[in-house]
Amino acid sequence: MFRKAAVYKGDNLVRPATGTLKSIGRPPSPNPKQQVTLRLDPDVIEKFRATGKGWQSRINAELRKALGI
Repeated sequence: MFRKAAVYKGDNLVRPATGTLKSIGRPPSPNPKQQVTLRLDPDVIEKFRATGKGWQSRINAELRKALGI
């Protein structure tokens, strides 16, 4: 990161920045999910949350199964 940074001595630019910083993380998905607001009954949410981490993905899987997709 420092090798690509602009270098200043006082107010004088000694060396301009080179390139750009790449973001660290997973690559973008070719088919990203969309955020929506969905109202569900409290008992439905409670049951899915009780299954642990990834409960929203499991709701998505159940909806896909119900729709046959």
